[in-house]
Amino acid sequence: MADQAKKLGVYICTGCGIGDAVDAEALAKVASGDGGAALCRTHGDLCSDEGLALIRQDISGEGVDAVVVAACSSRAKQDAFDGLEGAVVARASLREGVTWILEGGDEDTQWLAEDYVRMACARAKAMKAPEPFEEGSFSKAILVIGGGVAGMTAAFEAAKAGYEVHLVEKESALGGFSSKLHKSVPSGPPYDQLEEVGTSALVDAVTSHPKVAVHTASEVTKIEGGPCKFAVSLSEAGDARAIEAGAIVVATGFEPYDPTQLGHLGFGRFDDVVTSVTFEEMAAAGELRRPSNGAPVRNVLFIQCAGSRDPEHLPYCSTVCCTTTLKQSLYLKEQDPASQAFILYKDLRSPGQREDLYRRVQREGGVFIRGELKELGQKGAAIEATVDDLLLGEDVTLQDLDLVVLATGMVPTTRMEGERIEPLAGDDLKQSSILHLEYRQGPELPNLRYGYPDSHFICFPYETRRTGIYAAGAVRRAMDMAAAKRDAVGAALKAIQCVEVTARGEAVHPRAGDRSYPEFNMSRCTQCKRCTEECPFGAINEDEKANPLPNPTRCRRCGTCMGACPERIISFKDYNIPMIGSMIKSIEVPDEDEEKPCVVAFVCENDALPVLDALALKRKQLSPYVRFIPLRCLGGVNQVWIADALSRGVDGVLFLGCAHGEDYQCHFIKGSELCSERLGKLQETLDRLSLESARARFEAITMNDEALVSATIAEFMETLEELGPNPFKGF
Repeated sequence: MADQAKKLGVYICTGCGIGDAVDAEALAKVASGDGGAALCRTHGDLCSDEGLALIRQDISGEGVDAVVVAACSSRAKQDAFDGLEGAVVARASLREGVTWILEGGDEDTQWLAEDYVRMACARAKAMKAPEPFEEGSFSKAILVIGGGVAGMTAAFEAAKAGYEVHLVEKESALGGFSSKLHKSVPSGPPYDQLEEVGTSALVDAVTSHPKVAVHTASEVTKIEGGPCKFAVSLSEAGDARAIEAGAIVVATGFEPYDPTQLGHLGFGRFDDVVTSVTFEEMAAAGELRRPSNGAPVRNVLFIQCAGSRDPEHLPYCSTVCCTTTLKQSLYLKEQDPASQAFILYKDLRSPGQREDLYRRVQREGGVFIRGELKELGQKGAAIEATVDDLLLGEDVTLQDLDLVVLATGMVPTTRMEGERIEPLAGDDLKQSSILHLEYRQGPELPNLRYGYPDSHFICFPYETRRTGIYAAGAVRRAMDMAAAKRDAVGAALKAIQCVEVTARGEAVHPRAGDRSYPEFNMSRCTQCKRCTEECPFGAINEDEKANPLPNPTRCRRCGTCMGACPERIISFKDYNIPMIGSMIKSIEVPDEDEEKPCVVAFVCENDALPVLDALALKRKQLSPYVRFIPLRCLGGVNQVWIADALSRGVDGVLFLGCAHGEDYQCHFIKGSELCSERLGKLQETLDRLSLESARARFEAITMNDEALVSATIAEFMETLEELGPNPFKGF
């Protein structure tokens, strides 16, 4: 049965200077004519209580079930207009998209405004109200993997918020690396006194909380499903156990860098060359003694960045090593005030209040040497070291050393097994086994660099590419214990947000609150696997016949699968290929003799649209011949849109998407990159239409690229002027 025709209401705001720049009455005629609106109204302040009441009255009294708000950008007044119940809402950007970037009263300004009204009408008529995904029962329990400081903190905070928590730790007791510490660095005034670690108190708080179920000597063996529907299999003390979870916090921490790789610093060659981890264990045991002969330790050389900030080992700074060395030099002084600590460093990093700890070590006689180790040797029972002192500009020999301590860095437990920590580690390398996900895209969290789980660090800390799974603590990035606790609180909050919005049938970041989800017309599926392979978040599995098996609660509503499908069988109720196609077809393309080029620009709503709005706010003049169509992500671009636009006589197609590559900015991970790759194959389509490839251009931008966007649009219009009109004009 065909869908019942919508009753469309168009509401044109004349405030914010819109009514002074364009003819609102002429826009109303376009809406009633080409737009097919059943009624059209103008108002001087549409976002006011009075303006909103006008729209609501028409929805309830006139039966309007599709609304076009022709006013400000879709990024503005979202709380007002997106909250109109009983109707789908489409926005036409007359303020930022027209009147703030063009001269008022000009015919091109009016033409652009009329096109935006037509496009919004076409969109509204093609929209359906999203229906939240609801299927069976939803679990809101939080699974925390890792029983160290970060894991225990995440578990305790989630439990305090009223959520059931399962805390899984592979060892027989909670505590993690913190249980090996002798003392911790200061967390309060005067910031130069070492403190008790406090792990036992946290363990007691977690184990005694009624909402926390602790699973020690346990590991995850399999995870199926998605947010609010995770089915988790555990091996608990050798016995199988199944639990349900709504969201997952991965807090499995770090491992010290393998010191056997540091032979050039003496490890393995001299018994009295140890790591900072071993030194900490020695202090916790009660006495600092030389491994070689058991004699008390008095003179120690601490070597910073032992393998860190080194392209041959760990390319990054592990953040905690300098502070750890400052702390451990005080252990030495506590045991023997006459002892001497030599600290060999590249750059000493003691941010914030840690500077007070650094000053105390200086006051107590710590010797800081900026330079590198040149030679290490045994001289009798002692160790002798020659270092290149960069500040003195000469070599310095340190004699009678009892111990050399290597400040080794932190390696995340999600690292690739058997591989060096490369700056860009690929997803195809073997990873440590933590989650055992039953995902078509792989069993573990994809890594970005250095073995750390991939996420959009700039905008979304804690997030990973697996919806509902959040990283916290030193497994997310190198950090100290205090930072890990703060990190765990943030991750617990994200997990709670996830279960709450998912239970309402809504999406998490970055389209938080979106109730749409992809629907598949399986009768036309060719099992090409593109949707499963290109989904950035693992939201689609496959059955044994390669049919896609969507997992709606994993979906982040980017539409990348929609753009990937050559048969166009994937759609959202309020966002689909025919809808965008109808918007393109609603554009009034001028005839060739009018000498007015026409451009369709697909823009990412996360980066490109904010840049365009920022240019409008600054009243930056842009071309009146470009029609911007915001998309959830350029990963959703389907080539049929390009063919439709060019075959109708549109002179050029522009794509403004997020920066991709090593330091990608894409909120949907790979959407922009996929669009760029697909457009690289556009030559065949353009050749078939006998058109120049320069009529389509992709530009990667970031949110501060206002000058680049402005220049790109200007350059593209110059290119089209050189190419001349699209030969399909008039057909």
